[in-house]
Amino acid sequence: MTELRIEPLERALLHVLELWGDPKRAAKQIAKALGHDLPGAGRAAGDVMRLSPTTWLVAGDVAAIKAVLGDSGALTPVGGGYVRARLSGSKWRSLLMEGGLFNAEAPEFAADCVATTLIEHVTVTLRVESAAACLAYFPASHAADLLHFWQVSAGGLPQ
Repeated sequence: MTELRIEPLERALLHVLELWGDPKRAAKQIAKALGHDLPGAGRAAGDVMRLSPTTWLVAGDVAAIKAVLGDSGALTPVGGGYVRARLSGSKWRSLLMEGGLFNAEAPEFAADCVATTLIEHVTVTLRVESAAACLAYFPASHAADLLHFWQVSAGGLPQ
């Protein structure tokens, strides 16, 4: 396995889903439309990641959600505002510990876990794909700086 790979990905169709009023009722309707529950705190399910108690980040087609959302919330397109990168290999967790405020090495931070944290002054949302890879979502306005920081930091990781 490669020790560390930092791979910027193509822009994705991303939306922020916010629920208000009676979010439990809206979540049930959305779950029916998606075929699975909206993920709980710190989790992801399918193309949906929980960001806060009433906010999720949704990748891909949101037509099913739009069809049932009504006035229970909003879907805001944010795909152009985020860059995605895949961190993979045996050192991806060590890289996230550089300049970060989150214990990415915790064994509980496993597949389909989600965390939002600061890394080198940039807000980053992390989704663990597997023991060998993690997706990072961060503002496009800070992408060049964060990717450069990771490249420099990768060179200083213990062998």
